[in-house]
Amino acid sequence: MSSQTKVMEQSDAQAAKERVTMAITGMTCAACAGRIEKNLSKLEGVAQAGVNLATEKANVTFDPAKVSVGKLIETVKKTGYGVREEKAVLSISGMTCAACATRVEKGLQKVEGVLKANVNLATEKATVEFIPGQADIDTLVAAVKKAGYGAKKAEDVSVDNEREAREKVYRTQRNKFWIGALLSVLFLPQMVSDLGIRYGVNVGFEFHLNPWIQFLLATPVQFYVGGHFYSDAYKALRGRSANMAVLVALGTSAAYFYSLVATVLGLDIGLYYEAAAIVITLIVLGKVLEIRAKGQTSEAIKKLMGLQAKAARVIRDGQELDIPIEDVVAGDVIFVRAGEKIPVDGEVVEGSSSVDESMLTGESMPVTKNVGDTVIGATVNKHGSFKFKATKVGKDTALAQIIKLVEEAQGSKAPIQKLADQISGVFVPIVIGIAFLTFAVTYFLVGFAPALISAVAVLVIACPCALGLATPTAVMVGTGKGAEIGVLVKSAEHLESAHRVGTVVLDKTGTITKGEPEVTDIVVAAGNYSEDELLQLAATAERGSEHPLGEAIVNGAKAKGLPLGETSHFNAIPGHGIEVEIEHKNILIGNKKLMRQRNVSIEAILEQMEMLEGQGKTAMLMAVNGQLAGMIAVADTVKETSAEAIKRLKAMGIEVIMITGDNKRTADAIAKQVGVDRVLAEVLPEDKSAEVEKLKQEGKVVAMVGDGINDAPALVAAHIGIAIGTGTDVAIEAADVTLMRGDLMGIVDTIRLSKATMRKIRQNLFWAFAYNIILIPVAALGLLNPVLAGAAMAFSSVSVVGNTLFLRRWKPISV
Repeated sequence: MSSQTKVMEQSDAQAAKERVTMAITGMTCAACAGRIEKNLSKLEGVAQAGVNLATEKANVTFDPAKVSVGKLIETVKKTGYGVREEKAVLSISGMTCAACATRVEKGLQKVEGVLKANVNLATEKATVEFIPGQADIDTLVAAVKKAGYGAKKAEDVSVDNEREAREKVYRTQRNKFWIGALLSVLFLPQMVSDLGIRYGVNVGFEFHLNPWIQFLLATPVQFYVGGHFYSDAYKALRGRSANMAVLVALGTSAAYFYSLVATVLGLDIGLYYEAAAIVITLIVLGKVLEIRAKGQTSEAIKKLMGLQAKAARVIRDGQELDIPIEDVVAGDVIFVRAGEKIPVDGEVVEGSSSVDESMLTGESMPVTKNVGDTVIGATVNKHGSFKFKATKVGKDTALAQIIKLVEEAQGSKAPIQKLADQISGVFVPIVIGIAFLTFAVTYFLVGFAPALISAVAVLVIACPCALGLATPTAVMVGTGKGAEIGVLVKSAEHLESAHRVGTVVLDKTGTITKGEPEVTDIVVAAGNYSEDELLQLAATAERGSEHPLGEAIVNGAKAKGLPLGETSHFNAIPGHGIEVEIEHKNILIGNKKLMRQRNVSIEAILEQMEMLEGQGKTAMLMAVNGQLAGMIAVADTVKETSAEAIKRLKAMGIEVIMITGDNKRTADAIAKQVGVDRVLAEVLPEDKSAEVEKLKQEGKVVAMVGDGINDAPALVAAHIGIAIGTGTDVAIEAADVTLMRGDLMGIVDTIRLSKATMRKIRQNLFWAFAYNIILIPVAALGLLNPVLAGAAMAFSSVSVVGNTLFLRRWKPISV
């Protein structure tokens, strides 16, 4: 091999390499940096990896043909560390069809440092994940502009501005339509006359407009009413793409300029001014209707935003001041009168009242609020007045978090949309190719005029818009409908996945049951203890525990007015119980396993224990200094809707499994009460995710339902993680779906809503594909007049969006 060849190969190898800098989180020592460096270096395609502990950055040189930046980040995360990523939402202007969205998406994905870009035609927003330092907002905006469209950071575009911009576009298009309609209607007598002559039908009159009058009527329609098609087409072509505007501009221009040449030369041939004018007018009408219909798909966000109070009455320097809600800061003391909306989230510091929280939880009964209780912004104070200290304001409030969650879900992309996106990316060039082929073949076989008409019909009948709107509009309505009933879906992917769920795993405590257990039985086994003394001793021991059963014992003692003593050496034994010292006495409270591990004889009380467990109660054994002292039984009542919800899930063909740390006998009693198919009992919290994985390995599509905190690993492990009864904590990262109400009927409604949304998406995609697959060949064969083609194209998008709007009629199940 010559030295010149070696140099060329080295140059090619160097050219194939890229360099990325990632900000690493979670490193504590040099060993951390070494571990990351080692794992990155192992990847095929990585030429060099260096991790600097001081700067907390990793510099990697790699071959993009062999390994992606996403794979590098995944490797860092699998090693046990994080990579600092940022997410930006851009408001995009100038998009007219799915091809535009695809073009913007590709332009953003080409930016160095961008990990993922998703452009939603329905919301006209782009969600971009990128590595800070590699890319920034300005770079992203520049990439969109280079593709031929406008972009602003979504945060800089207020809801009011967005609404005003949409209304402005609507008014402009509506006015253009009326101008086009008034001018185009003058062509109708001639069109009717021409059709009568062509098909030998006596229409009762013959009418012919002078060619120059036709020119004067058509020109304003072509270049004013349809002017935006030319500007949009120019921007698309400048960005090396083609969209719907290119098809309309190309098709109508062919008909218009053919007629213009014939008019100037005085040729006695057929003119097609009316075809160009009426096609443009009809397509503009379609856009007007589409804009109005698309606006209705985002009604849920508008309703949520409308819930927020506009002002707050704050107390500053001893004076009450009415200020805009935007000016409230954390720590402000706010006064709320009866009938007023609570402006922000906070904690009651003076007074008491009852608050209507139905907008948040769906519960119609007002909730009593006293000093120390939490209040939520946008809920309504029903009766008394009170003062509260603002703890969360602006974007941190529960309502703001809900709105953010819904917006992110509406802006996300469902996997089913992938095929439509792929087709949209090549749709317009293929249609232009079909149009030219149609023209060539028809010209050769029939003649110029029929060839022109057929080619124009092909160009204006094709509609990539319907493909682009089929999925995102349904996702917008579906997620919005969910928000209205307290079902918050994190993304379109999870909304789609929910309809495939075949197995639902329910955590018992706080999910099937109310999670508020209370003491039901006290059994004294030995010693000189009375029932109250045993309860007092147990409550003293459990006062340091956060377990619901421990809280029930403490509350039981407080209800009887029993004073609690002091403890030392508290030790929680996960899945077994607790060990504590009280006045030099060793106290054990827990299950049979714990007692047997500590060699405590429990045979004398086993029969009573089994009887209580058979009644669905949780019996906790108690030993003092190694001797069995007694037993305390606690019962957690089942939620009113649990049995009905499980019955409905089973009626849908879904297997229902209950998972709990309780012993099998207690678990079986609860399961029998609510009708659960299968019970996984005595499962430690850390083992729940393993049980979910086992079910997945059996080929089941699993939804795990829990409280979103203790069950986080299992929620992550499941195909769909559903957090239930989480109240205001809507930002639980582990859950894919958050149910604002502690009601199992929310699970039924989540699956039903997913099925309804997917049904609409499939209908929309079917009609969008069928429309183009059937009518493009019909137009190519010369069987479709351009005017009819324009009308069909105009109403194809409207029909898709209109079909989606029927989803707004969907109703949740009421028990």
